[in-house]
Amino acid sequence: MTTNDAPVLRVAGRPVGRYVTRPELPARLSPRPYLHPVTTLAGTAVTELSPADHTHHLGVGVAVPDVEGFNFWGGRTYVRDQGPTELDNHGAQRHTAFQLRDPDGFVEELRWVAAGAELLRERRTVAATELTDTAWALDFTFSLTNVTQGPLSIGSPATNGRPGAAYGGFFWRARKEAQAPDVFTADTEGEEEIHGGRADWLALVGGTWTLVFAGATEQTRRDPWFVRVEEYPGVGSSLAYDERLPVPPGETVVRRIVTVVADGRLDRDGAASLARKAVSA
Repeated sequence: MTTNDAPVLRVAGRPVGRYVTRPELPARLSPRPYLHPVTTLAGTAVTELSPADHTHHLGVGVAVPDVEGFNFWGGRTYVRDQGPTELDNHGAQRHTAFQLRDPDGFVEELRWVAAGAELLRERRTVAATELTDTAWALDFTFSLTNVTQGPLSIGSPATNGRPGAAYGGFFWRARKEAQAPDVFTADTEGEEEIHGGRADWLALVGGTWTLVFAGATEQTRRDPWFVRVEEYPGVGSSLAYDERLPVPPGETVVRRIVTVVADGRLDRDGAASLARKAVSA
């Protein structure tokens, strides 16, 4: 079923993702559109929505904890020399319109609003593509334009004094299972080794499913990965890892992540092969 506010993505006629454009959420969760559930072609869910450990984790989307001091991630804000702090600084991403909408994808316009003002305007392009009879790819591009008269900058808890906590940007909250998923890249494995590093792709392997995340542009590949598997399973691409990302008036930040969603547990060769196929599709 498809409604105006929740289009369903399909691959070869099968539903693989529901996109919620106008979620009814408390301000503290930084309301924003998200994809959930996202499933494999066999129907296994590979996302979570508002899990008990982090209620502000909303499936797949774009979330940024610090846009000029406003929280578009949800939950507490990391304050230098103070730690995670409850602040009344939450923004919201508001769906404006679909420029294009098909069963296999859409182009969407959004407004990033905080304290009654629009800070950023986003164009989001999402496409679902069949790769094999057991794998498909989610192609996710976002473009953020500063629509204010002054400079903006994007930060993270890491740039605000919490080492390693450089989340913010594209983020995928994966399915939590009894056992933590495996994580590996072309040449290394494990959360400690991969988190904060750069790699053309990384794979997250659960009990019966695999996600392979790949930066699809040179700029995206320069962003380090944010990886969690032990505390919870989540993967993001960090916009502000070592330092704040400036966005001058009228300028645009563009990133593109392609994610392979596969049934079964892929090995390194299988993940690499599908990552290459997905990015070139």
